[in-house]
Amino acid sequence: MESKNYIIDAKNLCFSYKNEDGDPLPVIKNVSLAVEKGSFVAVLGHNGSGKSTLAKLLNLVLTPDSGSLVIDGCETMRDDLTDADIYDLRRKIGMVFQNPDNQLVATIVEEDIAFGPENLGIPPKEIRTRVDEALKAVNMTEFAHHSPSQLSGGQKQRIAIAGIIAMLPDCIIFDESTAMLDPAGRAEVMDTIERLNKEKGITVLLITHYMDEAVRADRVVVMNHGEILLDDAPRHVFSEVEKLKSVGLDVPQVTDLMWRLKKDAGFDLPGDLLHSDEAVEALGKLWKKLSGEEA
Repeated sequence: MESKNYIIDAKNLCFSYKNEDGDPLPVIKNVSLAVEKGSFVAVLGHNGSGKSTLAKLLNLVLTPDSGSLVIDGCETMRDDLTDADIYDLRRKIGMVFQNPDNQLVATIVEEDIAFGPENLGIPPKEIRTRVDEALKAVNMTEFAHHSPSQLSGGQKQRIAIAGIIAMLPDCIIFDESTAMLDPAGRAEVMDTIERLNKEKGITVLLITHYMDEAVRADRVVVMNHGEILLDDAPRHVFSEVEKLKSVGLDVPQVTDLMWRLKKDAGFDLPGDLLHSDEAVEALGKLWKKLSGEEA
């Protein structure tokens, strides 16, 4: 059997913070997660479920207490790993946070995007190429000479993403990167994320609490109290309506509507629908059946 090509391969990760008395407070409990190169994985979970801590472990911002974490074939828990090795591994996994203002450092957009490559010691000619390509990748070329302070929230987040792209990571973790944006800004950023994944082949780990964003992923991982509760394709995960609701999570509106019509009214409807056009088709078939139009 052909082995999978993983950018991230975590096995039995454990991590605890310390409480005010210095006692361990377990946050990640024996989590195993393998992410294939080029995939798009959404991570869901209520506040305190451990999803942001997991992101920091995968980005090597935090060090696991135990377990195994392999990034692009390199075991990160080895004793002989140098600081330079860790630095190189961190470059493979970029990270975009909630507030773009925390990642913007320059007064001109193109200078901000160049900041990361400059710190990597990339030659100026190569930096120019990377900046231009990153701007093009997020559809922000026309704003190259603008001040970030003049941009909308969605545009700022796209510039923050461009700054990560310019460093050429293999994977980008988006830690609730649309949480502070209005619907238009969210749409801009999600279109950018999806395009980077499909057209550029960048592996995406999207931590979100928006169900309509998670639907766009290839795979959905649901965390609860520091453990993985569900891990499957969106259609299968969101069909587990009662299990998701039991841990304080919602499901896409279409899925919820179909579930309620089936549960409360007894209608014979599929339980794994995610999109409005699917619901229209299913309801149309049900209407024909109930009205006797269907032979």
